[in-house]
Amino acid sequence: MVYLKRYLKICFLLYIGHPLRTCCCLYQRSWNMLRYSQEMETLYFILLLFVPIILSLVAIIYKHRYQDKLQNLPPGNLGLPFVGESLDFLSKGWKGCPENFIFDRIRKYSSEIFKTNLFLQPVVMLNGVAGNKFLFSNENRLVETWWPDFVNRIFPSAVETSPKEEAKRMRRLFPRFLKPEALQSYIGTMDMVTKRHFASEWGNKAEVVVFPLAKSYTFELACRLFLSIEDPSHIARFSRPFNQITSGIFTIPIDFPGTPFNRAIKASKLIRIELLAIIRQRKKDLAEGKASPTQDILSHMLLSNDADGKYMNEVQISDKILALLMGGHESTAASCTFIVKYLAELPLIYEAVYKGNCFFSSTFSSCSLSWNF
Repeated sequence: MVYLKRYLKICFLLYIGHPLRTCCCLYQRSWNMLRYSQEMETLYFILLLFVPIILSLVAIIYKHRYQDKLQNLPPGNLGLPFVGESLDFLSKGWKGCPENFIFDRIRKYSSEIFKTNLFLQPVVMLNGVAGNKFLFSNENRLVETWWPDFVNRIFPSAVETSPKEEAKRMRRLFPRFLKPEALQSYIGTMDMVTKRHFASEWGNKAEVVVFPLAKSYTFELACRLFLSIEDPSHIARFSRPFNQITSGIFTIPIDFPGTPFNRAIKASKLIRIELLAIIRQRKKDLAEGKASPTQDILSHMLLSNDADGKYMNEVQISDKILALLMGGHESTAASCTFIVKYLAELPLIYEAVYKGNCFFSSTFSSCSLSWNF
């Protein structure tokens, strides 16, 4: 009887346990298949993510090596793929001696002409009298103006026309404002702004940092002459984003939050919004007779058309004014800074300039500067 009970118990366990073992095996097999499927999907996702990046890097490296081996190019080195020699150029600029980037390569290659790669663009640098003469006497013949692709992110309307056409259009706009009659009207404003600037920013100072002060001075002049903006607080608020644009143009163009290039794009959008508001107000003032057609460059742009009789739209005008404000104060500020630098380094020249200025001040101390003296 005892053996019979044991036999029945064993048969019962076998009867019940076999399906359970089968279910467990099926469950384990299904789980393994699901996990394998998930792993394959993850692998496919990683491949889809990295394959385009790898292919892009391969294409960049191939293009970089191909450009480096082109014939009929001056000596030089295109540097690393993607960044080129930008890091060395920026490093020397941060140290306050950007000219060493050029001088080092002139000595290295024993040539005043060399190739390099800056800010994602292969370039050839021409130095010396012969190089500058060739460059500036062959514009629109052997060479023409161009902008790197990344600059179009900061000045979007620049892609709508070629740099060559833009240069022609801007030359047609400027002659009227560069004639002696027009320049005479600027002298009073320039004299007033200059006197006030030196009195407030340079006077009674034991030491001054020239370049930032020169930039604020030339930017105020540009705002007054190009846009007729006279409020100092408005000019100061307007100038802050321009420093970010300058930093963003002369850097590696990586559009990622926090990078100088990304900040430059955001700054250009803020400036464009401000300029559009100024442009719309000026259009209203011109229509109501509150502003003069010859008041400044902004009025002239609004009222001038091209050879086909087409007028520039507000966005195009804002980008042109933005570029003019950039070029109109940055390069002038650099020139003013170098004048001060060389006066400090050349005491004989400084003494001669100082004596001439003392004579002028004593002779015309009670007069404002004018076109006649």
